[in-house]
Amino acid sequence: MSRKILLGLALSGICGCGGSVDELYHNIILPEQRTISYRQPDQFPPVPIPTNVPPRTVTDQRPGTKDWQLSLDDAIRIALENGKVVRVLAGTSALSTGSTIYDAAITNTTIDQAQAAFDPTLFWNNSINHNNKPFGLFDPSNPLRSLIIGTPTDAYLSDVGVSQTNVLGGKWSFDWTQNPTHFNYPGAFPLNPERPSAVTLSYTQPLLQGAGFSVNTAPIVIARLNTEQSFFQYKDNVQQLVRGTIEAYWNLVQARVNVWARKIQEQQSKEAFDRETARMATGFTELGTLSQTRVTYNQFRSTRIAAEADVLAREGALRNLLGLQPNDDRQIVPTSAPAVQRLPHDWDAILHTAEQHRPDIVELKIIVEADQVRLTQAENLSLPQLNAVALYRWNGLSGEMPIGDDVSNRTGQFTDWSVGLNFSVPLGLRQGRAQERQQKLLILRDQANVEQQLHLAIHQLAATFRDLDSAYEQYLALKETRIAADANLKVQNEKFKSGQTIYLNVLLALNDWGNAVSSEAQQLLIYNTALATLEQQTGTILETHGLVFNEERFRAAGPLLCRDESYPSSQPPVGSPQLYPGTTKASENSFNLQNPILDKAKLLEDLSKPKELKP
Repeated sequence: MSRKILLGLALSGICGCGGSVDELYHNIILPEQRTISYRQPDQFPPVPIPTNVPPRTVTDQRPGTKDWQLSLDDAIRIALENGKVVRVLAGTSALSTGSTIYDAAITNTTIDQAQAAFDPTLFWNNSINHNNKPFGLFDPSNPLRSLIIGTPTDAYLSDVGVSQTNVLGGKWSFDWTQNPTHFNYPGAFPLNPERPSAVTLSYTQPLLQGAGFSVNTAPIVIARLNTEQSFFQYKDNVQQLVRGTIEAYWNLVQARVNVWARKIQEQQSKEAFDRETARMATGFTELGTLSQTRVTYNQFRSTRIAAEADVLAREGALRNLLGLQPNDDRQIVPTSAPAVQRLPHDWDAILHTAEQHRPDIVELKIIVEADQVRLTQAENLSLPQLNAVALYRWNGLSGEMPIGDDVSNRTGQFTDWSVGLNFSVPLGLRQGRAQERQQKLLILRDQANVEQQLHLAIHQLAATFRDLDSAYEQYLALKETRIAADANLKVQNEKFKSGQTIYLNVLLALNDWGNAVSSEAQQLLIYNTALATLEQQTGTILETHGLVFNEERFRAAGPLLCRDESYPSSQPPVGSPQLYPGTTKASENSFNLQNPILDKAKLLEDLSKPKELKP
């Protein structure tokens, strides 16, 4: 402790600063960190919370909420406008990919950082020196004695010049050195002060290792490839965002269709329950039928509540993807109609498109290109070091003679020059050859990764092809099923009213009808989502929807202080999607949603002439 106090007093006296000894010891000596120091959460700067309103729930639907008619094209546009951080759909939520619109622009700055190695460097070194080194000599008055004296000198050193490395690996330098010196012993030196100077031009050119355009520009090429890789990574994530937005949009449409069907089921089961309750009071029904209608009504009521909760969850997922708040006093009403025609696809053309345009495949191709450039570097490092050097110097000297006159040499009177070769090589070149072998193996590995990614893409496309065909065929079958279920419900309901059948048959018909309505819509929307998946898997979903990347630029100081250079700031996709425009009605109305009301003439027509479905 006494040592700490003495040290603190000494530091306090030297620094002239106040504070306790412990503070000085802690802030200046910096002792070992033996505890975990952390701040309380409220000490961190707050993040602004956007304006919010409580979300709607199944018990708080807020009937007065305004409808927001939203087309799928507008949904994609909003998602991209709010997509500074790219999100992807994950069930009934959205997750951040960690990719942002700034990533490619940030990586782009590494190109200039690599090119800066070839920028000329201006240097100017200055120093003022006072030297007074003691030395011993014999006393002239007494040879048996010695004296210790010094020769005080004051000198100024200035070294100014410029140097640059070129793309062939050579480095040239041009500098001017001045070193005026003043000796504090007048008359003891022939020149006092003396002013030596020198102008030096030198150049060093590697002939083996470090020589060549391709080797020296390799860092620039790699930086450009890394920028391309970052761009395609971002593009891949944006494609997932667009596909996820399409899926979330159709999921919301499907959930709204399901709610409509469950409401009809609840309505019809309640009508049956109310009718049987009235008939029970007059003795025209039995307790078993009344109990069954009561159970059925409450089951359908529960199903309807779950369906409404699913609508709110699907709308929340879509809002999350769009970068919106959970609620803004508007209810999203989708207005784009799904595609109902079977779209033809050319398998060979799709494979060719995917091989060329899928961002993940392009990214791996870029990695292989970067490997090839790094192989050039590795091969160069396995070479011996052989440098050619050359130097030429113009020396000058001026000063003041003891008589007080100045004297100087003629320009170019005293010159130095030298040329030579410097050679060095590690015996065996073990490290260089090992790095070269390693890079060749990395190329083989990354080429295998490209082939594997293409193999995976082909299987993904094949699965999507099967899904498209299956979904559309199921849609056609379920459309027929819905027609039949609608007719069956009308028949069973009429028979039950006239006492020709039991309520169980009505219940089964109502269940079949609701499931048919929901399943028909589900399969068609699965088909539409699979179309978007196919576009993503071929790498063309952005182009299909009319989207491109357009650099936003800002003004900044560039190389050599050229202030008129422009640089990319971010890479947001821009454009106006036009594939799924809005209509004047909600998307679910495209499924011809009508309450099944018994019409005997229409029923007979439906039973005798089933509707033909044309793909």
